[in-house]
Amino acid sequence: MNTIQQFDQVITQCRDLFINKTKDYGTAWRILRLPSLTDQIFIKASRIRSLQENDTQKVDENEDAEFIGIINYSIMALIQLELGISEKADLSATEATSNYNLQVEKAKSLMIDKNHDYGEVWRKMRVSSLTDLILQKLLRIKQIEDNQGKTHVSEGIEAGYLDIINYSVFALIHLNFDEQ
Repeated sequence: MNTIQQFDQVITQCRDLFINKTKDYGTAWRILRLPSLTDQIFIKASRIRSLQENDTQKVDENEDAEFIGIINYSIMALIQLELGISEKADLSATEATSNYNLQVEKAKSLMIDKNHDYGEVWRKMRVSSLTDLILQKLLRIKQIEDNQGKTHVSEGIEAGYLDIINYSVFALIHLNFDEQ
């Protein structure tokens, strides 16, 4: 199975969870401001790092569930960036899924371009390194948010979320396709 097929398989799992949660909760996440979404992603990435460093855990959720959460929250953040924050759950399930798919295509296109240029070097990386890169991207995003979105030479918030999605997909490929 090639990277694009693996990417699609991981995203299908993430999208299915997103759709099912939308059936349960609607699009209540539409009221979240970007810093709130960034903090949710930060919590999940920090928990992954804790799972990687500690011998025991007390909550029965593994790294997979947390990486899936990171992907879905990052996609929600990208949707918020594009549509703006709402005062209510204003998207239908169909609209939410359509917006989700649009953001996935951006991440996938970026992944394909970077894989071409970098020669899929991520396959030689450890999941723990991908986790650290996600945490670093989150700290950068938080700083940009604190600067009201202004950067001097950096790519910006959207690029950070797209990278986080792809790093999380790579981690899930490592964890589920045994390709190290």
